[in-house]
Amino acid sequence: MRVAYLGPPGTFSEEALSRCDLAAGAVKQDYPSIPDVFDAMSRGEADVALVPIENSLEGAVGATLDLLFQRAGLKIRREVLLPVRQNLLARPGLALADVKRVISIPIALAQCQAFLRAKLPGVAFEHTPSTAEAARRAADLADAAAVGSRAAAERYGLAVLAESIQDADDNVTRFVLLAREDERPTGRDRTSIAFTLDRDRPGGLFDVLGELAKQQINLSKIESRPSRQTLGHYVFFIDFEGHRAEPAGAQALAGVLERVHALHLLGSYPRGD
Repeated sequence: MRVAYLGPPGTFSEEALSRCDLAAGAVKQDYPSIPDVFDAMSRGEADVALVPIENSLEGAVGATLDLLFQRAGLKIRREVLLPVRQNLLARPGLALADVKRVISIPIALAQCQAFLRAKLPGVAFEHTPSTAEAARRAADLADAAAVGSRAAAERYGLAVLAESIQDADDNVTRFVLLAREDERPTGRDRTSIAFTLDRDRPGGLFDVLGELAKQQINLSKIESRPSRQTLGHYVFFIDFEGHRAEPAGAQALAGVLERVHALHLLGSYPRGD
């Protein structure tokens, strides 16, 4: 099995991959961005792919949600919940007072706003596609620090200037493993769907939620993203407990299908611990 993930080596994605049972023993291939990971699946370079989809502090990873809706044929088969500890990394010998810029992926910088405002006020931020890429760049710069993992610090020879700098201790990132088929029922499952509504139909979202409520299905997430077609038109994403093949899930989805403009089944899969 070949698995694509957000690289380079040393990212939290690589750590999450090591905790995914379905990817055990797979040949790993890292890619520089989330769209590149999806492209690898489209080109047949990978059998499965692991990408971040949500963080407990900063919410959804927009690129992943958008591509799940736009790219047909991929399903969520696993989810992995990874506790994330962000650290400030720099070349050995660089003092905190000498840091002139902080580099990382935008969502990682956002997770550490309280620390960065208090300890590095006015310092410039620079964005990279991943925390590991930020660490790699910081290793080549005399005035920069990166926000990333201890694994990245070890891989790129960096010192830890400050540890666990995230805004809350309970900082968890949810990753999903994508495949061309989802998973069979396990009795402890979650289902993800995405849909658009007819803009001329009042109460459309209320009707969709009503179909799930009829079957006494518990929602674990609901959010919207711009459709990128026209202003005010959105794609709605819902996660609910249960499997699409179970009677309650199947009946709910049949009802939802009658009330939406387009419905995308993103997959049913075992809930992560």
